[in-house]
Amino acid sequence: MIVSAGFPAYGQATDTSKPVPVIKEKYGHQLALSIDASQPIINACVNYRTGYEFAADYYLHKELYLVAEGGFGNATVNYDNLQYNTNNSFARIGINRCILTRMTPTDWDAVFIGARVGAAFINRSTASFHLVDSLWGNTATGTTPAQSFTGYWFELTGGMRVELVKHFFLGYAVRGKFLLNNSAFQELAPIYVAGYGRGDKNVIFDFNFYVTYALRWKKKN
Repeated sequence: MIVSAGFPAYGQATDTSKPVPVIKEKYGHQLALSIDASQPIINACVNYRTGYEFAADYYLHKELYLVAEGGFGNATVNYDNLQYNTNNSFARIGINRCILTRMTPTDWDAVFIGARVGAAFINRSTASFHLVDSLWGNTATGTTPAQSFTGYWFELTGGMRVELVKHFFLGYAVRGKFLLNNSAFQELAPIYVAGYGRGDKNVIFDFNFYVTYALRWKKKN
C-alpha cells in the first residue's frame, strides 16, 4: 500500500494521547524601589509643610504586585490667632494589578490599578490660640495640650510606569483617599498629614511622580 507522506494510512488511528505542553511563567523576580520626585518640588514651593514618600513593590505572579509605601513629614500652623506644629510618619500596604499583559519576559512596563490601606502616626505640639469676639470685643488666650494620635484611610489608585533604560523607570500614580476615623481629627485637625493630605478632609485626591530602580533575578528551575 502506498501512503502519502505526512498522512496516516486509511484506517490507521491518529495518536492524540500526547499531553498539551504547559507554558510556565518565565518573568522571574522583580523588586522595584521608588522615590516620589514630586515631593521635593512641592516642598520648595509650599512653605508651611514638608513631606517625603517612598515605595517598594514586588512582582508576585499573573500581573500582581505586592506594594509597601512609607514616608514622613511635618507642618506648621502660624496664623494670627492659632499656632502649632505637627510631624508624622506613615505606612501604606496593598496590591497593584497590571491591566496590560506583558508579551515577553523582558517587558516590565505597566499600566495598573490598585488598592491600599494607610496609617499615619501623628504628633501635635502644644497649640496656642487667641480669640476675639467681633461683637463685644472680648478676647481669650490659652493653650491646648500636645497630642499624639493615629489616622487610618483606604485608597484606590491607578497609574503607569515605563522603563526608559534597563532597570530605570519613570511613572505616576493618581489616588483617591478615604479617611476611616475622621473623629481623630476633629480637634485641631492637622493642616497636613504626610501620606494623606489635609487632615480636615474626609476625601482626598492626590498624585505621585515616581523615579524607580528595579532589581531582578531569574527563577530557579
